[in-house]
Amino acid sequence: MRRAPLAAVVLALLAGRARAGDGAPADERPLLLRDVGLAPHPGARLPLDAVFRDEAGEAAPLGRWLEGRPVVLSLVYFGCPMLCGEVMNALTTSLRPVALEPGKDFTVLAVSFDPRDGPEAARAKKSAAIARYGRPGAARGWHFLTGDAEAIRRLTDAVGFRYTWDAAGGQFAHVAVVTVLTPDGRIARYFPGIEYPARDLRLALVEASQGRIGTVVDRLLLFCYRYDAASGRYTPVIARAVRVGAVLTVVALGGLIVMLRRQERKAA
Repeated sequence: MRRAPLAAVVLALLAGRARAGDGAPADERPLLLRDVGLAPHPGARLPLDAVFRDEAGEAAPLGRWLEGRPVVLSLVYFGCPMLCGEVMNALTTSLRPVALEPGKDFTVLAVSFDPRDGPEAARAKKSAAIARYGRPGAARGWHFLTGDAEAIRRLTDAVGFRYTWDAAGGQFAHVAVVTVLTPDGRIARYFPGIEYPARDLRLALVEASQGRIGTVVDRLLLFCYRYDAASGRYTPVIARAVRVGAVLTVVALGGLIVMLRRQERKAA
């Protein structure tokens, strides 16, 4: 019967952006949650030599699963009764309208931090996620990984993801966060909570790729927006947006003048 109260407390952490140090000091939080939180390490490299297994049981170093593309990483566990499902549902919903192709433009990794999880549980979770995502051919770009306790510890330490086991409730207390990685395995962006705007995920992937994916419009948006680490969102840079707007106005006026002159010549 402890599950509901624990879930409520964890969701309360979510509302505070799931960062240790936000809200009540650590010594005022319940004892169970004093080791739960997120300590962001932007720019840190993940342990690419740590070995994980995918949903088919294939074991390989973490670097193999990045596949040389920007990555959306979600730390969950497959026996989670509530919060991890919310994270994965929100992620698939947010990625669905993003006009980038998993397996070609980016990779999605859902890694369990419970060493008891194995390929069978990973397969079931992947099947559900791919069905919800609903885009053909997506399975090749989504990997659900499990590993031993040491590999998990190295990965979660690198991300700054802190969690603890609640023996009475029979579940983990943890925060919700999605991270975006560069193709060489460095942490580029954090998105705490369970809301991941599609535009922000796309911009983060394009930015993490260092121009390898995306369009001219994406690069223009990246010029006009910047990532706000405090909110985990991309916010407009007004001065840059005004500058771009002025340039576009001049270009549009120039095009209009050229068109009008051509019409005048034809009329003459």
